[in-house]
Amino acid sequence: MKMSEEEYASLIAKRGKPQAGSKPAPSSKARMQALGRLKPGRMNKTEAAYDKHLALRKHAGEVPWYRFEGIKLRLADNTFYTPDFAVMLANGEMEMHEVKGVWTDDARAKTKIAADQYPFRFIAITAKAKKDGGGWAIEEF
Repeated sequence: MKMSEEEYASLIAKRGKPQAGSKPAPSSKARMQALGRLKPGRMNKTEAAYDKHLALRKHAGEVPWYRFEGIKLRLADNTFYTPDFAVMLANGEMEMHEVKGVWTDDARAKTKIAADQYPFRFIAITAKAKKDGGGWAIEEF
């Protein structure tokens, strides 16, 4: 049975296999990571929701100042950590807030290393599911 190149490409496409010269489909983990990577200075949905939470705290007088990706910390040569939010409390203390939907091992490691090296409070923030009452789960490093 002979097929033209167009017929062969159509058959391959129906079977869901990549054509010669095309890149393989990314794994589900790689696809999830790619979705979470935004350009610096852009917030994802969880960070935007937490930004609104901080704005309410600012209005209430608990937080006089905060900034998204406002501080970059050096951990080692060519290794940096940028917390999601630098937050100043009303008493003048500084906190670094890291907002995550899901924690990865490398993100947790960088946060712990930064907490060991710098005199700020480092706080991990994760969104609670609506079925669990919503709000924020807080973990201090």
